[in-house]
Amino acid sequence: MNLLVAVLCDAAADYGGKLNLLGTFDTLLTRQLPTTHPLCSVALRVLCERSDEGTHRLQLSFIDADGHPKMPPVEIPFEIRIPTDAIHLSRNFIVNIQHLKFEGAGHYAFTVAIDGRLLRSIPLHVQHKPA
Repeated sequence: MNLLVAVLCDAAADYGGKLNLLGTFDTLLTRQLPTTHPLCSVALRVLCERSDEGTHRLQLSFIDADGHPKMPPVEIPFEIRIPTDAIHLSRNFIVNIQHLKFEGAGHYAFTVAIDGRLLRSIPLHVQHKPA
């Protein structure tokens, strides 16, 4: 499996297999701490080969700079079956997150793993910018 796209964004949608992204970002500016980000999405596009057919498990975790979890991990089981007339298959995954809380400024990350193998870390930096 090859992770083609892994981004944090304002919103994402899957329209007929096409991954649509709105407002990708890696930094949040806040005037006060603690703070809560109202809504965001993690959008992923995975390219699967025939050798990837079968049952798999995607895990998305949100961690702080020390690797401590900041929310429960999201686990998504999925099945890959490639049609006989295709050479590969792309799958989109969108995880919508509401009320993401930050106690302090610093570095955070969303980690993406499939079947326990870490594929990507999506960085997020929270900066405190008082008025």
